[in-house]
Amino acid sequence: MSGNSPPRAIGPLVATAEEAGTRVDRFLAERSDLTRNRVQALIESGHASEDGRPLTRPSAAVRAGAAYRLALPPPAPSRPSPQAMELAILFEDRDLVVLDKPAGLVVHPAPGNEAGTLVNALLAHCGDTLEGIGAERRPGIVHRLDKDTSGVMVVAKTELAMNRLAAAFAARDLTRTYLAVAWGTPAPASGTIEAPVGRDPRERKRMAVVARGRPAITHYRTLAAHGLAASLLECRLATGRTHQIRVHLAHRGHPLVGDPVYLRRMPASARGLPPVLRNLLLDFPRQALHAASLGFAHPRTGENLAFSAPPPADLQALLDALALSPS
Repeated sequence: MSGNSPPRAIGPLVATAEEAGTRVDRFLAERSDLTRNRVQALIESGHASEDGRPLTRPSAAVRAGAAYRLALPPPAPSRPSPQAMELAILFEDRDLVVLDKPAGLVVHPAPGNEAGTLVNALLAHCGDTLEGIGAERRPGIVHRLDKDTSGVMVVAKTELAMNRLAAAFAARDLTRTYLAVAWGTPAPASGTIEAPVGRDPRERKRMAVVARGRPAITHYRTLAAHGLAASLLECRLATGRTHQIRVHLAHRGHPLVGDPVYLRRMPASARGLPPVLRNLLLDFPRQALHAASLGFAHPRTGENLAFSAPPPADLQALLDALALSPS
């Protein structure tokens, strides 16, 4: 799809007797899988019709038997610049891309990181196959992984996929599994951490367990342990708050190895380790967290999809040195 492409048509959408009297913007949003704001903008810019006549009012009432059409103009070029980068693509079709994000890659451009991000890479990789989200040719970031967290991510290529995947994440209608190397050994060995997460009132760049935070639930189980010094945990998210696993484990006294934000001092469990292992853990250059698997229903077909990615080389080397292999 290029900037000179004709508008993409949606319709005809023929209204039933039950739909008669409904606001036309609501009717078209429900039938087209576009957001209501997007439909309103299309109507107001002359890109909607009823029985071939232009629609001009989003509040107009639907008529039974009338045929409605939307014409989606070609999406405007995305503001971030495409940048070719090597990506580990696990799956791709018209609607979405699933990839294994490397540690160190920022997901979205922001002040100080305007280039070299995953969005820049996806703009180059997907090119004209991006149908446009919110009238702009861009990938839809449904969820994010922190810069130094590796693993499986899904990104939307169409507005339908963006809306339905966002709804699935909001409804927790999917599965997400992380591997984490934490200091110490949690007791019990498996369980649930349910504690609200919000901005740390003393340091706004950090998150913390706070009374007025948003509800957050993390299920965990210990897969392996190196004595009492460190553990390999499997964490499953029931909610998706910023830094949730990192905050919850630190709150329980088991911060992630290498965490530059939530590990503030040498853990007591490090003191009994041989110097080589102690230094290996203390010098690990990032939080030891990997998004190992992601499962969800395909936004268009409903097919159940499941993807996984093994730990990257740096994390695997840490696991090998500590003999932390899942039992």
